[in-house]
Amino acid sequence: MVLQDNAISYGSALVLSLLLLLPLLAKGCDMFTGQWVKDASYPLYDPSTCPFIRRKFACKKNGRPDLDYPTFRWQPQGCKLAWFNGVDFLQKNRGKKIMFVGDSLSLNQWQSLTCMLHSSVPKSPYTMTTEGTTISTFTFQEYGVEIKFDRNPYLVDIVSEKIGSVMKLDSINDGKNWLGMDTLIFNTWHWWSRKSWDCIQIGSNVTKDMDRMAAFEIALGTWGKWVDTVVDTRKTRVFFQGISPSHYNGSLWGEPAAHSCAGQTEPLWGTNYPGGLPPEVGVLKRALGKITKPVTLLDITMLSLLRKDGHPSIYGIGGRTGNDCSHWCLSGVPDTWNEILYNYML
Repeated sequence: MVLQDNAISYGSALVLSLLLLLPLLAKGCDMFTGQWVKDASYPLYDPSTCPFIRRKFACKKNGRPDLDYPTFRWQPQGCKLAWFNGVDFLQKNRGKKIMFVGDSLSLNQWQSLTCMLHSSVPKSPYTMTTEGTTISTFTFQEYGVEIKFDRNPYLVDIVSEKIGSVMKLDSINDGKNWLGMDTLIFNTWHWWSRKSWDCIQIGSNVTKDMDRMAAFEIALGTWGKWVDTVVDTRKTRVFFQGISPSHYNGSLWGEPAAHSCAGQTEPLWGTNYPGGLPPEVGVLKRALGKITKPVTLLDITMLSLLRKDGHPSIYGIGGRTGNDCSHWCLSGVPDTWNEILYNYML
């Protein structure tokens, strides 16, 4: 009887998700233009049920006193996202491998998805393993689903040579770690403003540094060529996470006195961000336009720009000395990124 009830419950939820998806498909829904609305059915999970969430994202556990930030739902214009069904996600991906590749914003999304799925099947056994220093794997054993994260902040190679640490803008040897996946979700940008190398190399030309936006575009071009030459998109679906924004300048959202996201407790209402999109978004879209194989952009920049309240701020890993306005609380904004990913998978 319990198994029968569970099957009925799963079937009913799946039918509801598909019904919600029909208008999205019929209208060619733009899932990335819309606004945030208060919804009593959110958040999708209680972060306390996911003991594996890292401290940097565990805002509630770290003492954040305002608890409205996870209760907002993204509402696209003219349609509605299908409700996230974790059991359906696992069933659709049974025996498959999904990998997030990128920086700590990819980690943010990876942790969000593993918690969304774990909370859907809380009694289903799971394992967490690491390979070397960069690859982490969360396995739902009952379904044979592996959700992986490969920490690779630039996508291109950084190697140690006699002259020091060298970023090779035209090389992706780490791509061997990404082969054999059924779904790949890439991301890079967050670290490009920092210099974590000694030299940059393109072909035989070596320089101490160069314009970072130009370097970013060259690296994206190298990655795009890797997708075109190496990935069999008949077997592997490729996504790019898009540019996740930071909130350190209140003048960009109409609050000049704010020098960070600290103390922000609600989203920007409406569909537009006063400061507009950051220039790196245009660079990314230009690079994606040169790739011949299908790559789906999760264009999450605008919807995330509207969430100045969604960052850990002083409730992250650094506490009051950290003031993190780059990463996102969990539960929170990355859950929406994964809801959109799920809608694409449907």
